[in-house]
Amino acid sequence: MRASLIQIAVNDGESVASRRSRVADLVREQAGSDLVVLPELWTVGAFAYERFETEAEPLDGPTFEAVSKAARDAGVWLHAGSVVERAGDGSLYNTALVLSPEGELAATYRKIHRFGFDQGEAVLMAAGDSLTTVALPEQTLGLATCYDLRFPELFRGLVDAGATTMVVAAGWPARRRSHWTLLNRARAVEDQAYVLACGLAGTHAGVEQAGHSLVVDPWGEVLAEAGPGEAVLTVDLDPAKVPDTRDQFPALKDRRMHG
Repeated sequence: MRASLIQIAVNDGESVASRRSRVADLVREQAGSDLVVLPELWTVGAFAYERFETEAEPLDGPTFEAVSKAARDAGVWLHAGSVVERAGDGSLYNTALVLSPEGELAATYRKIHRFGFDQGEAVLMAAGDSLTTVALPEQTLGLATCYDLRFPELFRGLVDAGATTMVVAAGWPARRRSHWTLLNRARAVEDQAYVLACGLAGTHAGVEQAGHSLVVDPWGEVLAEAGPGEAVLTVDLDPAKVPDTRDQFPALKDRRMHG
């Protein structure tokens, strides 16, 4: 399975409409990949809290329209990062979208762990309450978003639901980049799964983004890593490596505590 992670640079000088169009074209350029992954809240910026209300959109809004056409044109599965979703009751959610190669909405995931410690996202957005997996032809994706990375019980739940590849879309700050790398490798090792971690680059709302998206194999080895700027990582994944790793080192079978 060929996966391409598009590390988008989000800067205050680019309009949401312009970035939406630009990113759709970047997705089209990944034709030939099986799966393309975008970062968290790439339309507005993960820390641009004051814009969440004005840029909120329904699941079938302008971002979906743009990425749906792009996924269909490229013939790829697309984890379209996340958008500020406005639900029917007016609540806002940080919602990830997964689209099929036909451009259809295959799955959504509302971020469970909201960042901010009673500020920002933690008070502006409602929390999701359901894990999401997506069955691709050769892998089953488990979805997580940014701050979720600090909660290993979520990933164990995804393992129990059949996930073999964890996809983490993020807007991770540069000042905690060491945690980003450490936690993604830890999730891969403890869950014996691939981790595809796609973050934002650039600076928005005064917060420099970490970049350094990475692909980690089930042994915790980093197969590819981006730098701090906008980039595309393309990696070929061996679908057999997850079951082989779990057979060779069957640590998951020794679990005694289950949530």
